[in-house]
Formats: sequence, C-alpha cells, structure tokens
Amino acid sequence: MSIESVSRETPLARVRNIGIMAHIDAGKTTTTERILFYTGKSHRLGEVHDGNATMDWMPQEQERGITITSAATTCFWQDFKINIIDTPGHVDFTVEVERSLRVLDGAIAVYCAVGGVQPQSETVWRQAKRYGVPAIAFVNKMDRTGADFNKVVRELSSKLGANPVPLHLPIGAEDGFKGYVDLIKMEAVYSEGEKGELLRHAAIPAELADDAALARLNIIEKLADLDEAIGEKFLCDEMPDNDEIIAALRRTTISAKMIPVLCGASFRNKGVQALLDAIVAYLPAPHEGGDVKGMSPESHAPVSFPVSDSGSPVAFIFKVQANSFMDRLASCRVYAGTLKKGMALENPRTGKKERIGRILQMHANSHEEKTEAFAGDIVVLVGIKLASTGDTLCLKEHPVVLERMSFPEPVISLVIEPKSQSDKDKLELALKALADEDPTFLLSRSEETGQLLVSGMGELHLEIKVDRLIREYGVKANVGQPQVAYRETISKAASFEETFVRQNLGKNLFAMVRLEIEPMERGSGIKIESRLAPGTLSRDFEAAALEGIREAARTGVLQGYPMVDFKAALVGALSHPTESTDVCFRAAGSIAFRGAAELAGLQLLEPIMRVEVDTPEENTGDVIGDLSSRRGHVQEMISHDNYSKVIASVPLCTLFRYTTDLRSLTKGRASAAIEPSHFEVSTAAPGR
Repeated sequence: MSIESVSRETPLARVRNIGIMAHIDAGKTTTTERILFYTGKSHRLGEVHDGNATMDWMPQEQERGITITSAATTCFWQDFKINIIDTPGHVDFTVEVERSLRVLDGAIAVYCAVGGVQPQSETVWRQAKRYGVPAIAFVNKMDRTGADFNKVVRELSSKLGANPVPLHLPIGAEDGFKGYVDLIKMEAVYSEGEKGELLRHAAIPAELADDAALARLNIIEKLADLDEAIGEKFLCDEMPDNDEIIAALRRTTISAKMIPVLCGASFRNKGVQALLDAIVAYLPAPHEGGDVKGMSPESHAPVSFPVSDSGSPVAFIFKVQANSFMDRLASCRVYAGTLKKGMALENPRTGKKERIGRILQMHANSHEEKTEAFAGDIVVLVGIKLASTGDTLCLKEHPVVLERMSFPEPVISLVIEPKSQSDKDKLELALKALADEDPTFLLSRSEETGQLLVSGMGELHLEIKVDRLIREYGVKANVGQPQVAYRETISKAASFEETFVRQNLGKNLFAMVRLEIEPMERGSGIKIESRLAPGTLSRDFEAAALEGIREAARTGVLQGYPMVDFKAALVGALSHPTESTDVCFRAAGSIAFRGAAELAGLQLLEPIMRVEVDTPEENTGDVIGDLSSRRGHVQEMISHDNYSKVIASVPLCTLFRYTTDLRSLTKGRASAAIEPSHFEVSTAAPGR
C-alpha cells in the first residue's frame, strides 16, 4: 500500500540540528529544560536536582542527578525547527557524545563560569572538532560564587586552541549577576518575570559603556581578519551595520574560524533566549555543511551528494536500543531523500533489506508518529532487525556507505553470572541487548574459568548496566568486583611458519601458513592483511587464515587479554587439493599468530587515566603524595585563589574508590575528574 507524500513542514534552511555538550555539572540539562520551556515545548521548568527534568527520564538519571543517555527532542523558535540532543557530561558515557556529534550540524558547548574548561570539556571539544561541528559557547552559572567570564574566555583559547569572540558583556557576577550587554545591538538585557520569560531592554549602564564599546570593536576587528566582506569595509574605515556583523559571524562560525561566546545563568532563567537567538542566527542548516561524503561499498570509490529531499534516500544509524517491549529502536539522521513508513532499504554492510515499520519523532522517552522523514531530520525507526550503530541505509540501486564511528576501548571489567539456571538465558539475552545499543559495553568469556565478563568505560558505566539488568530486564545475577581491562602487545618483529597436519576420522588435513608480525605505535590498533601473490591460495582459505589470526588476537597470548598495536601479514601459504579446508586454515592462522607473538616480546599494557584534582592549597601535598603512592606522575600544577589544580597520569588499577579516599583525605573539600588517557606497558603485571 503506497503512502501519500506529506509536504515538508519546515524549509530545510530553517532546520537546526544541535547538541548540548559539556563537562558534568556544567548545566547542560538545566539549559535544555529552559530551552524547552521558552520554546513552548514544555509548560513547566524541570529541575535536575528534583529528579523531574524532562530529558533525564531514566530512573538512574533521576536518582543520580546526571545525564546517562543522550535524549533527543524537537522544538520551534522564530519559525525555526530545532532538533536537540542533550548529551551526558560524565566521561564513562562519552560514547553518547561521540555518536550524537557524528550526526549533528552544530553544538552548544556549555561551560561553568567557575570551573571553566574542565577535562570532559576538552574531550567533547576534540570530538566536535573531529567531526567538523561548529559551536557556540555558553558560559553558564554566572550567578555562582567565583564566576569569572573572562577567565573562561581565556581558557577557551589557551586550553582548546579555539578563537573565542564574546558577544555578551556580563552585567555583574556571582550574587550581583543581573543580565548582559548585547554587543551587537549595544543594549543591556535583563530577564524579568517569575520564570525569566520577560526580557527588558535598556541602555547600557554608564560604568560599562567604555568596556562595551571596546568589546564591540574587538568583534569587528576579529571579523575583519577572518571575513573578506568585513575586512574590505574595515580597510575603508567604514563600520559594518548589525546585519552585516551577524552575517559575518554566521559565516565564520559555520567555517569554525571562531566561536561566539554568550553568558547566562540557566538555573536563574537568564540568558537562554539569547542562546536560542544565536542558534538560529549562527549555526548551520543541514545543507550548509557541504556535500555528504561516503564511498561505494563495492569499489570503495569516494561518493558525495548534497543534503536534499530529492534523490535517493540515505540514512545513518547512530544509535540502536531496545524498549521495554524488546523492540529495536534505531535512531538515525536522514542525509538525503525522503524515508517513508513501509519503505524497504538496504544495509550495504550486511547486504540485507530492512523494512521501516514506523517512524517516530522523539521527545525524551515519548514520541510522535510520522509517516515520512525528510533530509536533515533526526528520527527513530522501528522494525530495523539487523542494522547496528554506524550502519548506512540506502536503496540497493544507489548504494553508499557513510563513515562509521570509532569508539574508545573499555578499561574495566567485572564477572557476572546468573543466580539460578532459570536466569541464564534471560541474562545472556539482556546483556546482548545492552551490548547492541552501546559499542563501549563488551561481552566476553574467560578462557580459564568460562565465566562471563562485561567490560565498560568505568565503574559508574558498569554500575548503570547492572542496575538496568535488574530493573528493566528483571534479571537476577551475581556480580563480581571490578577489574582492570588490560591489553597485550608485542615489542619487536617476528615471523612464524605453521604446518597444520592432522587426521580426523581417517581423513588427512593440511594447511601451511607463514606469518610476519611487527609492533605499531601505541594507540594504533591492529592491522591484519594478506601479502600473498594472486593465485597462491583460494579466497575462502585466505579469508579463513586471516580470521584465525583475528580470533587469536582477540583472546590474547600472554594472559588472555586482547592484543593491540600490531601489524600482522600473511606472507606465505600452501594448500592441498583434497586435504585442505577452511577449518584447517583458520586453525593454522591462529597457531601461527600465537607462535609469532611468543617470539615477538609479549608485553602487558595497562590503562592509564588522566586525573585532575581541585584541592585547597593546604591539602596539595597530601594529594600529590597519595597520587605518587598510586604510581601516579604529576604532569602539571596550577594555583588559583587558594586552590590548586593537580593534573596527573595514574594507572587505573590503583584508582578504585579514589574519589571516596580523596574526600577522606581533604575532609570533603577536593574534587576529582578522571578520564581514560592511554595504555602503557605495565610495571606491576597482575595474575589472572
């Protein structure tokens, strides 16, 4: 049955796809709640601390007061359609930021006016830069004690390498924060009314007039250096008008040459309407980021196409999750064409067709049914059976594959087992569902004990997964203590030749492979390839040998941990016309890899964390001493207003319960941010 076409409600030029990103506790979700209120999407102000924030709908989020999963919604401002994804700030859930930024056209980077550019702020900035996502900075919590707008602006430059351009000048700070000077319109703006819904525009306070004039001139001078139209006016001693400044700011923001900086206090309902104005004024529409780049799934030749409703449909799946009814919900961004309910699309990775059962426009955990989705839309597809995160859906006649995402390696594991035999199948089914939706949550089995291991990005990450097993899936399980997810690598080049000769049920089996391996730089991953001359081996046998190498690398050689940072090449092989099989070559590849690895100087790698501690100066010595006792190396120490910031690299295995120990050490006055940094050779090799 054909479905009638529904015309696009909002022109593509008036669509904005944005994400809210920041360090934990910078005020992302509170800012999003105000956006929903002022745009009329919500009729109440949800508060994180009360556990009733619209976007934090999971019980685990409401109890902990943090965002755990990215939540999408859609609202309207000045006839612009704004698709918003509120992302987590905790480093354990960085995958949610990664996959959101992959499909967004712009971002709001929220910074705490007191904390400034914090560790996760740097992480999300690097992620946004990797995907070429332009951003606007919003300096939040200007009403907090210690708020310093200018310090945050300086850190945007010094820590992120950004080119910040303040468009606001704060009027007061801390308890005296009243509003801001709009440096484009050159007027003071104050939020009034019970919920800040009324804006009062007034003359700039006399004591700020000179500062405002200099700050506006700074905007024009920076634009003159970066924008040709403003540069020409500036050289002719002509001052651009407001419309020309706004147009130039839009061009330079979209090209990521600068980042506009605004200020406010979301919790006090100040500055959010200006943020909405900036979203529609300076961030790009879906088609303004240039053509979408992909490749042909067969020839791997580059393919590009414009973001448009016309042409062949192309959608990218950036998240897969199951609902309480175990339906698979595939969040996707439509890059071209129009998706229709009932349409069948092909997944080039699997070669299988996927039929769209329903199209949902999400608002946190509620939804609205749609019959069509247009280019630029972010929607959820129901009925997708086999596709996973990072897959492309397209027509078979016009195949294309968009760039997949890369995710960080898990750094921590724990043993999990069912409490009873009746829970066994339920546990494995639930774990597979959780792993399906989260690429950083991995399942494996210990070769020695046969126990089921789950691995993730941190203690909180695994704690949330276990909590969901109990609440959502009703699984009863015994959970072991967290343990570090080590890796294995090699230190030198080696080669090995394996001649696999066996007898099975009276039949001779034969396969011979020769393998060379060599180390790569730390963090390079793995590269497994064939250098066999054409015709040396059948394609099936060659593929089987390479798969055997991959299997051996996954299970490790030294202590059973996955192998990383190596290159392996199949350089020789022999087969027999009647005695060789796929199984033989898979086994030969596996044995050859293990043999080569044992000759190549096996090493154990442990995850190293970047630890940033803010502590009163009188506790600095104790903090540094404690970090040293954990095999930590202090890299930097910064003093500011009777507080010290200590930055160190510390092995993860020494950091369990660190935040609790730190509170005891400093009587609760210090705080720590911990994020994965890198893997390095372990100096305290554990048993397993």
